[in-house]
Amino acid sequence: MKSFDRLPAAFQCDAVRPYYDKLCKKTASRVVKRIFDIAVALVMLVFLILPILVIAVLVKATSPGHIFFRQERVTTYGRHFRIFKFRTMVENAEALGTQVTTDSDSRVTKVGRVLRKYRLDELPQIFNVLGGSMSFVGTRPEVPRYVEQYEPEYYATLLLPAGITSLASIMYKDEEKLLSSAENADRVYIETVLPEKMKYNLQYVKSFGFFSDIRLMFKTVKEVVS
Repeated sequence: MKSFDRLPAAFQCDAVRPYYDKLCKKTASRVVKRIFDIAVALVMLVFLILPILVIAVLVKATSPGHIFFRQERVTTYGRHFRIFKFRTMVENAEALGTQVTTDSDSRVTKVGRVLRKYRLDELPQIFNVLGGSMSFVGTRPEVPRYVEQYEPEYYATLLLPAGITSLASIMYKDEEKLLSSAENADRVYIETVLPEKMKYNLQYVKSFGFFSDIRLMFKTVKEVVS
């Protein structure tokens, strides 16, 4: 990890320091986590390359536009990167509404609704994991405009790579339904949903460990299957 005085200015605060000190003592877990990410991502790619190709054809055949949705998100130390997902909404959906998606969002395509339900739209994030901008487990990456609204303590969640799954995403698996009745989904997300999710994200950072990551992965599979 970077030394504390070399972190971005927003991170150098008393609220972040306890999380930083705990993570500094877990070097072995962080190294094993990265090795595990690379090894599992390569194995998964071998088995999932055919399903990925099939989904790509379905996305392209059923809705005009790009196959992949690439959006700027924020990961370790506030670094921006492009997240890869299968496109589940109409082309240029961000120009037609908010950056959060509700359960009844008309921008979601028919194929996209199925992909989102079973989280198959996130399969391309394997490439983000291989590139190092993401991990299998960690805080779900937010768009820059939401990160700009962070309370000082929230920056502790950016001391580790963003994740495909997290404790918060499991607890808030029905987030789209929660936002479906909101008059202003962006505002409700920033003022209500995000602070609640951050409680789980900060809990994850505080208790970070390789084996707790494994448990979260199994819990995610169980939730998707159920």
